[in-house]
Amino acid sequence: RPRLRAGPPAGAPGRAVACPAPRPAPKRLCRPKSHYLCVPYYHRRLPHLYKIGHPVFVTWRLHGSLPEHRPFPAERVNSGRAFDAMDRLLDCARGGPRYLAEAVLAEMVAEAIYYGARRLGCYHLHSFVVMPNHVHLLVSPKVALDRVTCSLKGFTARRGNEILGRTGQPFWQDESYDRLVRDAEEFRRITRYIEQNPVRAGLAASPELYPWSSAAAGPAWRPAAGLEAHRR
Repeated sequence: RPRLRAGPPAGAPGRAVACPAPRPAPKRLCRPKSHYLCVPYYHRRLPHLYKIGHPVFVTWRLHGSLPEHRPFPAERVNSGRAFDAMDRLLDCARGGPRYLAEAVLAEMVAEAIYYGARRLGCYHLHSFVVMPNHVHLLVSPKVALDRVTCSLKGFTARRGNEILGRTGQPFWQDESYDRLVRDAEEFRRITRYIEQNPVRAGLAASPELYPWSSAAAGPAWRPAAGLEAHRR
């Protein structure tokens, strides 16, 4: 695997270098009866479908954040079912790492998310939330989806380990979970789901009171247009 390099978050010095393009190139999946006639995809344990300029819901978590006695099965599983199971466990988890509950780490991840949209131009940012042990992100990628997750997770893992005084230890779980948004109604529902996550988890009384979320970003940040705009 090539060495991952990404620029610092907004306001930090240094030259931004995007994550290298994956090799081999993503395949294309054609499903005449599906919502998407032909979309690029790559496959690890889970299938990862994306379409340049089309909203996709992405989630990743801290390494070791799920209980050891509740691992996912070794065989490949449906990505939607895997996400549902994972998110329920993460929201109610009382054990495992919760590094992102620390303000300095949560702020670092949030700034990296903004930096990927504003400075690197890797995606249109619609909404996000940084939870104590996982991240939800709704974006429309301008590059291959694995380049987006590679850059974000690679940079934040290195900075996170530096802040924690660790070396050579995994920070994020290797696999991410994603869902290609089907329509405008699902786009709105996912946006609500993301920004309400801290409320459901008992971390804030309302979405705008949770500081590491697009709901609390204030007037200085404008989310990218929704699904309808991308279809015009």
